[in-house]
Amino acid sequence: MPKLFKNILITGGAGFIGSNLADKLLQENYNVVVVDNLSAGKKENLDKKVKFYKMDIGDKKISKVFAKERPDIVFHLAAQINVRDSVKDPIADAKANILGSLNILESCKNYNVKKIIFSSSGGTIYGSASIIPTPESSPEIPESPYGIAKLSVEKYLNYYHKGFGLEFIALRFANVYGPRQNPKGEAGVVAIFTDKMLAKKEVVINGSGKQTRDYVFVDDVVSACILSMKSDKIGIFNVGTGMETDVNFIFAEIKRLTNSDCMEAHGQENIGELQRSCLDFAKIKNSFIWTPKYDFKIGLEKTVIWFKNKK
Repeated sequence: MPKLFKNILITGGAGFIGSNLADKLLQENYNVVVVDNLSAGKKENLDKKVKFYKMDIGDKKISKVFAKERPDIVFHLAAQINVRDSVKDPIADAKANILGSLNILESCKNYNVKKIIFSSSGGTIYGSASIIPTPESSPEIPESPYGIAKLSVEKYLNYYHKGFGLEFIALRFANVYGPRQNPKGEAGVVAIFTDKMLAKKEVVINGSGKQTRDYVFVDDVVSACILSMKSDKIGIFNVGTGMETDVNFIFAEIKRLTNSDCMEAHGQENIGELQRSCLDFAKIKNSFIWTPKYDFKIGLEKTVIWFKNKK
């Protein structure tokens, strides 16, 4: 892939990860265009230098954005991201996450995009993995329509690469957390707990709270995105920390950081929820010299400070 490129388009760029990525790209003097329907993102997350289009990725008119802006690189982060909503309405999830993605891929093909970096999901694609931390070579057995959709798009990426030469990287993110995460519209126990404790509201832990996830700080995710953009490599890469953290620990840490007097309360376990999820990041470490820089406690502290300042 030619190294000389300037124009970047981010779908879902007004959201949590996308807006943090947009900021970093602006710092590196790229021209940044964002497409977002603002269902979860917020326009105020975006720097004034970003060119913004309020549009759904399923809208056929998105081809006009590609025709006008001529992006060299596309970061495809827009999605229906709630796993539980995908279970309730798999058809709506497929329309957003599969058909919407195909609409983007068609425009990438038709307007000579050099590379697409796709926001995939390491937390759902592997299902109940037998190997933890889980490498990319593990069987892909998603247990939700959301995970199935993410895996489907990865297969389409391979098709567009083989058939039309569109270069791609699919980044299978662990559980991303950090500043700007929306505690109302997005999944994310860190954001939800922090928001509720600062508002002196009750926090309910689903099930025992012993279920674990791999929590990766948003700045580390942005770093992986930018390294992927600059790399000649093609393929699928986990983006995680290789460390498991349970919900009870997160509750206790956020309670300490917010000086909350919130009492621990446990509710019903979510049906079908994975008990463990953690990603092996050896492949991206070896390929891009990427490692997570943020220890969970440090990232959590930065996140809580951001939420406090937002109040």
